[in-house]
Amino acid sequence: MTPEPSQLEAQGKNAFADKKFDEAAVLFRQAAEGYTLGRDGLMAAEMMNNVSVALLQAGKPQESLDAVLGTAKTFEEAKDVKRQAMALGNTASALESLNRNEEAIEAYELSAELFKQVGEGDLRAMVMKSSAALKLRSGKVTESAFKMMGSLEAKKNPGFFERILRFFLRFIK
Repeated sequence: MTPEPSQLEAQGKNAFADKKFDEAAVLFRQAAEGYTLGRDGLMAAEMMNNVSVALLQAGKPQESLDAVLGTAKTFEEAKDVKRQAMALGNTASALESLNRNEEAIEAYELSAELFKQVGEGDLRAMVMKSSAALKLRSGKVTESAFKMMGSLEAKKNPGFFERILRFFLRFIK
């Protein structure tokens, strides 16, 4: 008897937690196939996002990118803005790992904008920090400082270090 997609998903989450990333990717992909057969396209797309994250952790950025492509569109069509933003963040991470920095920055920034729309300040801050770090590594220091400032302002409960950093970054403005 073939396991239910939800069982495969749970097994994938366990494998991921145990840092068995290749195994997790296989299980998430099988879950995606099961959800697709059951005509649950949103869960299938969610599982492909999980496949992408697992493959990126396994050091397979091109496979990670291939897995996540199209999922943001699925969530956009369903008007699921939060998962669309997460899919774009996953896309950006894969692109960054492939040194496709300009595309990664664009995806991070779109993700941040969508997180802002749905009031997800901490998730927005996380992708803005990724964008800022990538800009900094690309030599775009001023742009990086502005992105970092935005990410700190987006965070609901900044820590002590983040409050100090926010204070110093205001001098750049």
